[in-house]
Amino acid sequence: MTAPAFDQATRTALEAAAFRRLVEHLRERTDVQNIDMMNLAGFCRNCLSRWYREAAEAQGLALADPDAREIVYGMPYKDWQAKYQKEASPEQKAAFARSQAEAG
Repeated sequence: MTAPAFDQATRTALEAAAFRRLVEHLRERTDVQNIDMMNLAGFCRNCLSRWYREAAEAQGLALADPDAREIVYGMPYKDWQAKYQKEASPEQKAAFARSQAEAG
């Protein structure tokens, strides 16, 4: 099966909609910790916010890391950490260390 060929404007609009839905989903799933995302998928909310900042910079737009994180988290990062972030378990930390060693 071949994916349909969309014009650039349509493709960009679809990608933007998918990104907004991903961000909305991550905001709703505060039970999912960043370390779990890193261990399973190799990226987390912080990665997504960094990619967002890098995309802004590629367009010549200045965006500070805290502002990019607030866009992804829906609140200042420190507030999200205080409300939702849990201490990583020894198992989570070990899995993260293994994944980092394998990646690099």
